[in-house]
This record gives sequence, structure tokens and C-alpha cells, in this order.
Amino acid sequence: MKKFVAALLLGSFAGVVLAQQGLKPEEMIKIRKAGYSFMAWNMGKIKANLEGTYNKELVLASANVIAATAGSGMGALFGPGTEKDVAGQKTRVKPEFFKEPDKVKELAMAYIKEANELQKVAATGDVAAIKVQFGKTGESCKACHEKFRND
Repeated sequence: MKKFVAALLLGSFAGVVLAQQGLKPEEMIKIRKAGYSFMAWNMGKIKANLEGTYNKELVLASANVIAATAGSGMGALFGPGTEKDVAGQKTRVKPEFFKEPDKVKELAMAYIKEANELQKVAATGDVAAIKVQFGKTGESCKACHEKFRND
């Protein structure tokens, strides 16, 4: 648990530092979209392994990426000016995201928790346990999408 808290604090600090580097709103949108796309791609790799030929190393590598990206402080990429499309960068975030910071934090922390647990379970190689945790991780991701993302 101490490692989790330390990683969360470091990730949050890194996110704040990144935001303070003077990123333009369109750069924040572009970076956050890339991060979420990279996590989705890695979730897809895990799903393919769970449905087909299982490769423990690939699943673990993908789970590591998901946990690291989830805990990297991506919240800092939702700065002022990123609530709407800007300079050719489109966003699907709903305005409510910026009006309900406590709910955003709750959902983000739940996702980070599940992503970290996926990483731990993936290290065991227990396919049945990974399937269960993969589902929990996906559901926590979906919870935020349902509340704060336009289709």
C-alpha cells in the first residue's frame, strides 16, 4: 500500500509539473488522448490474450503500461481551455467533468486502484484471476466514460 501511495503522489506531482511547463490546451488534449489510446490498445492486447493464446509476458507488459499510465498524473491534462475542441484537437469530455471534481477524483482513484490490481494479478499468471480483474478494470474505466465522455 505504501508503494501505491508513493506512486500516486509521484504521478500527481509529475502531472502538476507537466501542466506547469506551459502546455497549451490543444497540447494537453493531444497528450491525454494519446495516453488513453495507449491504455485502450494495451487493454485490447490483454483481452486478445485472454480470448486466445495466452502469453504471460505480453499480458504483464500491457498491465504494467496501463497501471503506469493510469497513475501518471493525467488529471493535470484537463486544465483550463481543454473543456472544448481547440486548435484542431477534439475532445469528448462533457462539461460536467469540470463541474464535478469530487466525482472525477473518485472515479479516477477507482480506476487507478483497479489498474494497479490488474498489474499485480497479471504478475501471477493466473488466467482466471486476470479475467476477473480485467473485467473490474474495464468497468472502472467505463464508469467514467458513462458519466463524463461524449460518444
